[in-house]
Amino acid sequence: FMVYSSPPPIHQELITSMLLLLLTALTTTLSCHHMRPQDATFAWDSLNILKAMAPTPSQPCQHYQPLLPFPDTLLHTNQPQQAAAIARHILDNLFAILSSHSIPQHWDAKARHDLLNNLHHYSHHLEQCMSANRTLTKKQGPRNLMLSINKYFRRIRDFLHTQSHSACAWDHVRLEARACFQRVDTLIRQMKSRAAPAPP
Repeated sequence: FMVYSSPPPIHQELITSMLLLLLTALTTTLSCHHMRPQDATFAWDSLNILKAMAPTPSQPCQHYQPLLPFPDTLLHTNQPQQAAAIARHILDNLFAILSSHSIPQHWDAKARHDLLNNLHHYSHHLEQCMSANRTLTKKQGPRNLMLSINKYFRRIRDFLHTQSHSACAWDHVRLEARACFQRVDTLIRQMKSRAAPAPP
């Protein structure tokens, strides 16, 4: 006779671990679908830190033409996960540029550290939102959208290089960063309002 052994019993530790993972995912999803205090104030806080970090130059700078019009059509997405992906891509590019060692000496080092820290933490929050809905993110994050954002920030880096990373060039980048924070705020509000369930 052939004897079949019964499958091993599921350990209590495994059940506990699975429940914890499920609870963590649920908590993350809820935080991504509802406006937190940090979501409402992130852009405003970042703008204030940016102002403290990069004061207006004492010598007037010439007005440069826009480096490259930002693809504003990205701001009108009706998909929460796409909005999260776009916002995170903007923040990651800003972090890379503002981490440069060629920033003006008159910029405040502590404020810069605070701003980079703020960018990093919020980008991490958005990454968690995307991880909790990985399938949706893949479907709603067209590659061409990210490429258009990359092109915009590549033009900023090329502009800095062409202008030898001058103080006036960095001041123009400061203005671009300010506009980017306003765009991120729009994306955050769309992400939360679209994801939140309709009131009864």
